[in-house]
Formats: sequence, structure tokens, C-alpha cells
Amino acid sequence: MSVLFLFNHDAAHQAAHVAGIMGELALMEGAPRVLAATGTTAIEAQVRALIPAKAADRIEWQDLALPPIKHAALALPNHILPARRLARLRDAEPLFASVDMIVSPERTCLRVKDRLLKRRGTAPVFVFVPHGAGDRAVTYHPSMAKFDFHLVSGQKVKDEMVANNIARPEKCRVIGYAKFDTIANHPVKRLFENEKPLILYNPHFDPHLSSWYDHGPQLLQTLAGMGDRFNLVFAPHVMLWRKRLHISPEYKVARLRPDLPDGLEDRENVHVDTGSDALFDMTYTRAADIYIGDVSSQIYEFLRDPGLSIFLDAAGDGPAAYPFWGNGPVVKDIAGVIEALDNWENLASEYRPTQQRLFEYTMDVDPSLSASKRGAAAIRDILALR
Repeated sequence: MSVLFLFNHDAAHQAAHVAGIMGELALMEGAPRVLAATGTTAIEAQVRALIPAKAADRIEWQDLALPPIKHAALALPNHILPARRLARLRDAEPLFASVDMIVSPERTCLRVKDRLLKRRGTAPVFVFVPHGAGDRAVTYHPSMAKFDFHLVSGQKVKDEMVANNIARPEKCRVIGYAKFDTIANHPVKRLFENEKPLILYNPHFDPHLSSWYDHGPQLLQTLAGMGDRFNLVFAPHVMLWRKRLHISPEYKVARLRPDLPDGLEDRENVHVDTGSDALFDMTYTRAADIYIGDVSSQIYEFLRDPGLSIFLDAAGDGPAAYPFWGNGPVVKDIAGVIEALDNWENLASEYRPTQQRLFEYTMDVDPSLSASKRGAAAIRDILALR
């Protein structure tokens, strides 16, 4: 039996959600043949860094990189849609057809399943491990019903998968949040020399829902000017700075991304990161005392060690639009952010019970057994059903 773990994104932010499961599976006694297919050398390096060397040695590494000419030809369309990602899937179709199972943290791979079923009449078992645990509608997109099994972080995600007719209960296994395994023994990084509370501003990239397009630059200027009270980290979703033009297929909206305010990075109380691995390895969510965001599921990573969370409702959907907006005040503008910051410690205490309840419903943390081990065991059990 063979299991292929697919890391086909252009950025490495999905790797930590799946790599640990792959590593634990490779180390199991009587393990199946384990393959890792990576879209870029940078992502392969990131995946290897997340697992023990002994596990990496037992894995067959498959490079999905496109030929240089094709890679260059797709540069322009790749700014608008995931052209390179889709091309890699098509080129590697014989590899995918040769395995018994494909494990993926994103749904573009379902195109492979559709093509294989149409051309061959059979396809591997497709297993989905979400790269996050958010509450947006896209998290429960109808197309995900094409996955055969889902390995999810907690009961909330399972309940929503079932309620949205994406998975039957027996096809959805709660394993916990494997990304937490990657930071288990790592100390929180100290980002500033002083002890002032640290604000993390973490806007999403979706041009309809993100607070960055209408409020971001001015908000950063305002927060940077509060250096007598706060330190500030600007660490957006890793995809926000990957493109200048962002298109939301879900909402049929396209917008140009505003740039950073001039001089922001020169301030002693400000740390700006628009492209490093720290954007997705929990460096900033662990260090922050205050989280300001909009629709990113990173809020649940912040709530592992919670403080105050503030949400900017950029689309005007209202405070009840998403369950994770129950974790803190939902505001419409910068004035609302400042008002919340003026009372941040009291608000953090007020919202703590709700934060704990929503976190536990979303993240099934078992101190005695890691999510990666639980995920590997689930894959072994699914293979046994074939």
C-alpha cells in the first residue's frame, strides 16, 4: 500500500498541518510506502524541517517542479489564478494514479480525482487535512464532498462538515491540530527588548473580507504612533504580499493591494514581516498579547494562549457573521479598534470564557497523544478498509 502526501502550494504555509502526520506514518511499524510530492524546493525544505531525519529517510521524495520553460510561461497567469499549481497536478497525473491514497491540505487536487475517474474509472482514496480551522463558508465548500475522508482538528469542524453535507460522520475523523505539534518544545520568541504588550495585526488577503484594503495602512500608522503603550507586529496572511492584484472567486471581487505606509519599518516599536516563515509557524500568534484581524483562522492559533482579540468587519457582515468573531469585540473602523485597546485587559478577561469554549470546540487537544500520531493512525485504519 502507498500513501502520497501532496504539498502543491506556491507558499509553505500549509506544510505544518500535514508534515507531522506524514512523519509519524513513515515511522510506524509496518508502515505503508510513504511519498511526499512537493511543488518547490523551498516547500520540500520546509517539510523536511518539520519531521525527524529518520522519518525523512524513509519517505520517497517526488519533485513536482515544472520544466523551466513552462514555469516561465505561466508567470503572468499565475498572478491571477493558481496556474502553476494546476499545471503541476496535470503533469504528475501518472504518479497520482500509481498510489493508493493521496493526502492533501487543499482542494485543487480534486481535479486529479475527477480526471482519473473519467479516464480510468478508478482513483486513489483522497484524504483532506484542513490547513486551518476557520469558520468562513469557503471552509465548507461543496466541492470538498469529493474527498473520501476528512481528518479534522475538532468537533466543531466535524459538525460543520456533516451539517454542510460534505462528509458522513464515519468519514470524518477528529485528530486534533497537527500544527501545534511543531511548536511543542519551542520557546516563545522575544521580539522586542521592552515588556510592553504586543499587538499582532494579521489581515487576510481576500479582497472582499480583508481589512487591509480599506483600513490597513491607516491602522498601522495609528498603532505605530502608540509606541508609548504597545509594540506592534504586522504579519499578514502569507498570500497577501504574494500578489499585487487579488481576486476573490467566491465574491467576484478584485482589488489592488495597498502598500505599507512610508517609514513604518523604521520605528523601534514596529516589526514588519510580509514574507518569512514566521508568518505561518506561530512565531507571532504565540508572542502576541492582542490579536487584530478579520477572517483568518490564525485566530484559533492565537487562542492557544489567549489574550484580547479584535475583529475588523470590512464587509459589513455584522458581529454574528462567523463563530470565531465571538472571541472578541467586532468593530467597523479604526476608532473601534482604539476604543477596544483602551480597555484591552478588562476585555481580555471578559471574553476569556468564550474563547476557551470556542477553542476547545474547535481544537481537540489530547496531552497524551499528538495530533500527528492520531492522524497517522487514522490513515492506517483507512488503508485497512481498502
